[in-house]
Amino acid sequence: MSGGQKLTLGGVGGIIVLIIGFMLGGDPAQLLEQVQNANTGGISTEQGEIELSPEEIKLTEFSRTVLASTEDVWSKVFADNGIAYQVPTLTVYRGGVDTQGCGIGKASYGPFYCPGDQKVYLDLSFNDELQQKFGAKGEFALAYVIAHEVGHHIQNLVGTLGKTNRLREQMSEKEYNKISIMTELQADFYAGVWAHHVNKLSDITIDYNDILDGMRAAEAVGDDKLQEQAQGYAVPESFTHGTSEQRAQWFKKGYETGDMKAGDTFADRSLR
Repeated sequence: MSGGQKLTLGGVGGIIVLIIGFMLGGDPAQLLEQVQNANTGGISTEQGEIELSPEEIKLTEFSRTVLASTEDVWSKVFADNGIAYQVPTLTVYRGGVDTQGCGIGKASYGPFYCPGDQKVYLDLSFNDELQQKFGAKGEFALAYVIAHEVGHHIQNLVGTLGKTNRLREQMSEKEYNKISIMTELQADFYAGVWAHHVNKLSDITIDYNDILDGMRAAEAVGDDKLQEQAQGYAVPESFTHGTSEQRAQWFKKGYETGDMKAGDTFADRSLR
């Protein structure tokens, strides 16, 4: 990032906003139902509140700064479309978080967005794995994955997540996987829309290299690449998030258009 406010993490290598658990075969609908209504203050574990290390403090501050930039952008975009924007909140935890009556959020789920309480959950233990296993590096790559989670928040506000969850009850797993891919690619698109507007509407400034970092991050978490890393081959029928190429393409489209209405992945016949 250049100009404006430069976001740096010092020695902290990454951020844990990727829904890694989903990408490795977790059921998005079930995971979203299991983790809701967590405490927004401090760092939570199943054993209660804990103190943060200096690196975790930097990571948390970075996460909140990026989340604030998404609020600046989406408040304006929603207002331009005649909609009131409801701001999501952020809960960071380590290992597990005891939610309020809706089960335990586990580190194995990876970072996730919960539509029930409109919160983004970040487990600090995924910091090293994000860099070392998935190769998602660079400040903007880290900001991209936060923007992707906020993309799910956008879908929740406009009713998309509710519709896709209802469709899940009517479809086979194979059929619903296609709907899941469309949902995830649209969240990538919304991350691109955020990148398009962030220079003008927030204190963060990005440049062309930042955009390349974002596209590389999208490619790093494509279903094909993740499955090949995990088992040596890919099974397209089991994809739930889209290929590396698709994820980068939809992020790029969001960045180039800056128009939230141009991201109707559900109308893209190539995804069916």
